[in-house]
Amino acid sequence: MLFAIVHLIHLLAAFVYGGFLFTDILFLQKMQKITLPGEEGAKCREAIMVHVRKVVPYALFVVVGTGIYMFPHVFGKVGPEGLNHLQIILLIKAFLGLWLGLRGFMQKVFKINPWVFKSHYFPFTLVVIIIILSQLMWVL
Repeated sequence: MLFAIVHLIHLLAAFVYGGFLFTDILFLQKMQKITLPGEEGAKCREAIMVHVRKVVPYALFVVVGTGIYMFPHVFGKVGPEGLNHLQIILLIKAFLGLWLGLRGFMQKVFKINPWVFKSHYFPFTLVVIIIILSQLMWVL
């Protein structure tokens, strides 16, 4: 029962984090460039981001924390033949999720900006890859 509750919290927090990335990439950045160019667009985006910064980083921390809790339950034991497809894909998902979590933690807690990827395009791409892997790991 605890696993089911943690899984539900994990999914809800992932929707908040992924939904923000989706909204930022597909709407807010386009709005700033096309609909409201210049200072007006920057003010509008910043007015939204003030509220986003209060929720989204913590949603990411919840996703990573619940993912760490669920990992050993889903991963299981390594058989004598080695890792199966589910375990390999889960390891890839865990690596990508931990990278996102570390990036978000450094940004929120230590105010360290990301080294290479300063926009939300790369985290958005990782979230999409994680979603695809989430579907594939139960099929393969």
